Amino acid sequence: MKYFSLVCLLFFSQFIHAGMELDPKLKVFEPYLGTWEATFAMADGQADLVDVSSWERALNGTAIRTKHSINEGVYGGESFIFWDKDSEQLVFYYFTTAGFFTQGQLEISEDGSFVAYEDVSGSEEGITQVKSTSTFVDGKFVVATSYLKEGQWTKPEQRTYTRSNKSVIFK
Repeated sequence: MKYFSLVCLLFFSQFIHAGMELDPKLKVFEPYLGTWEATFAMADGQADLVDVSSWERALNGTAIRTKHSINEGVYGGESFIFWDKDSEQLVFYYFTTAGFFTQGQLEISEDGSFVAYEDVSGSEEGITQVKSTSTFVDGKFVVATSYLKEGQWTKPEQRTYTRSNKSVIFK
């Protein structure tokens, strides 16, 4: 009976492990899985912003779900990244606590970095597009983001994320 139980455990553990895999199209995001934190200074003496972000496997490994909150829920959002079979590219949808959303596509570089291009709907600040480049280096990831606001691209803002034990908080 003990032998039978051991064989069953080993047999079913293969299925459990297989169920934890990511779709091959999403493998590039494996280093990003987990919780991250970045602090970035604001201009004009405003308080620093702390962005806590979590990346997790979703929908049986066919998507990546990201959540983030700035300053414990002052602002935040959630997104799903997945392979779109019709367009044959990685796409995402990002929904925010500010009442707008973005949708876009991702381009993956040979070095594993990626560029996200987003179309924005409903931004009160006049932002219509966002371009962000993410690079994973030495256990951290760096994001450089530019915004198309009132027809002009902003200077890229750069943030460096490190592993964190904090939680994403929504109010």
